[in-house]
Amino acid sequence: MSTFGTFILHQEYEAIAARGDPLNEIEGLINWELFGPRLSTLYKSERDQGGRPPTDVIVLMKLLVLQQWYGLSDYELERQAGDRISFRHFLGFPATIPDRSTIWVFKNRLVEAGMTDELWSDLQQQIDARGLTIRRGVIQDATFITADPGHAKADTPRGDQARTRRSRDGTWAKKGTTSQFGYKLHTLVDKDFQLIRRFETTTASLHDSRIDLSQPGETVYRDKGYFGVKPAASMDKTMHRAVRNHPLSIKEKRRNRSISRTRALVERPYAVIKRFFRAGHVMVTTVARVHLATMFACFSYNLLQLRTIRHTAS
Repeated sequence: MSTFGTFILHQEYEAIAARGDPLNEIEGLINWELFGPRLSTLYKSERDQGGRPPTDVIVLMKLLVLQQWYGLSDYELERQAGDRISFRHFLGFPATIPDRSTIWVFKNRLVEAGMTDELWSDLQQQIDARGLTIRRGVIQDATFITADPGHAKADTPRGDQARTRRSRDGTWAKKGTTSQFGYKLHTLVDKDFQLIRRFETTTASLHDSRIDLSQPGETVYRDKGYFGVKPAASMDKTMHRAVRNHPLSIKEKRRNRSISRTRALVERPYAVIKRFFRAGHVMVTTVARVHLATMFACFSYNLLQLRTIRHTAS
């Protein structure tokens, strides 16, 4: 794009910024360039061979944040990134917008390189550097991330040649009277700042208590689904559950109510991820790809929460 064209876009964006642009706020909350060295290794072999320079990896990463923030398909992401000035500004007004094939390949490379958790760790280091470390406690919970079961029966394996949209790794689980197909997002939220600090993605049928995200030295708050399973945390604040011939005592009920008030804080991240980011349902078919999608959903939530923290402090 010419210098004059870029100047015109900047001028048009000023009118958008005057009305308020959340993307402009979240863009400055973290140092995006710190992700560059790690992401660049995905294309290192291509540069060594002297081929065409790849698309800016920071632009690609920001595109995946936009995708989760607005719940867009790869096709819609490409279209809107080229059409919306606020998107272009967030991306740094790149000369070209990566097409959907480039975006798809980038996500595949992230999964194949096992880089999902590494990027998450890089974000957590930036959060800690701002002084927003875990202080008084953490809250663990899990929520369903649904997927399309297709038309096969619940006990029918997909198979490599199956002509169905059914998720390859998704499984069925029942909560109350409702059956869910897909995956689970397990998160650990800090009590003070309500930032997601750790997360894991599993199939839906894995019981919540099988995943422990707490660490020694922490106080962990959990609901009744984790009762009977000791966490790694030094202080266990798991709600008690009545068992046969052993109803809850008055003291245990009072303890449960106290824990519940703190544990309820974890519901906000799930509400934001599912309702605001529309990330409660996935179209990808493997745990690894869902893990990447949920990572960027949690990443986006943390950006939103950092924005809230900054507004509260000002």
